[in-house]
Amino acid sequence: MHVSELQTPALVLDRAVFDRNVTRMAGLHPGRRLRPHVKAFKSTALARRLVDAGHPGFCCATVAEVLGMAGAGLGDDLLLANETLDPRRLRAMAELDVPVTVAVDSDETVDAAAAAGIPRVLVDVEVGLPRCGCSVDDAGRLADRARAAGMEVRGVMGYEGHVNALLDREERRAAVETAMTLLLRAHDQVGGDIISGGGTMTAELNEWATEVQAGTYVLMDTSFAPHVPFEVAIGVDATVISVSPKGWAVADAGLKAFGMDSGKPSLPGADVWIVSDEHVTFAGLDVSTGDRVRLLPAHLDPTVAKHERMWVLDGDEVVDEWPVDLRGW
Repeated sequence: MHVSELQTPALVLDRAVFDRNVTRMAGLHPGRRLRPHVKAFKSTALARRLVDAGHPGFCCATVAEVLGMAGAGLGDDLLLANETLDPRRLRAMAELDVPVTVAVDSDETVDAAAAAGIPRVLVDVEVGLPRCGCSVDDAGRLADRARAAGMEVRGVMGYEGHVNALLDREERRAAVETAMTLLLRAHDQVGGDIISGGGTMTAELNEWATEVQAGTYVLMDTSFAPHVPFEVAIGVDATVISVSPKGWAVADAGLKAFGMDSGKPSLPGADVWIVSDEHVTFAGLDVSTGDRVRLLPAHLDPTVAKHERMWVLDGDEVVDEWPVDLRGW
């Protein structure tokens, strides 16, 4: 199939760029040094390519991702890097044949995991990002509580996502070191083999984690791409459905096709004016009604989650279809 035959809006992936991104990260963090974060791409077909690249363990943000990965026979070590108190979902993970580890950061999350039969946990530590995570000084106590409940405490995790906004490389590196120093302090109290953290924006800089939870790198978006050695491999193809004599054009991909929290999608060579429910209005390109354009997302993860599949391209030829089958919670 030629790419022009796809129904728009269509989530498309450039296979050659994807392959380069995977190879670069495998060189930077080979094997279990990388725990790819499924939330970025939400596709078991894509995850299978990362297993082939030597990364057998995965990081998940939702229980649906954990269950879906296990159901596909993927990952010999799945981490739910998020807290949950739902006893039914916790039991569903505890009953899997695949080893599952769950993040905990409070008495309540420790007790819920223990009651559901979760066998392994990581203590989630707050290292500067105002999100989940216990205080550094409480990490040891929570680890003791988990062990007393019969669970294996594998170590600690802490996400330094707050440093992503620092675009100067040296400033970002210094902030990563500050965050990881806190995590290492917690690890001294907790023990275990794992110090898990990081992401695509800090993957080159994080020398302290035993494993890096990067996911965006495989597909990339326009927010991260200028600051890391990975390329944008993903886009949303749209059809120009209206051209105004006043100088603008409209294509059929809008808010329901893009995550917009990091800004508007970009269209090389054009100025994107407005993104509404089913439309994007732009100016600066000489287009006609019926032409195709490829818009690049500012934030990858929520963009992918809005689509049911991604189409894999070799040039202009569609060579594969990867379901986005890990959506939902």
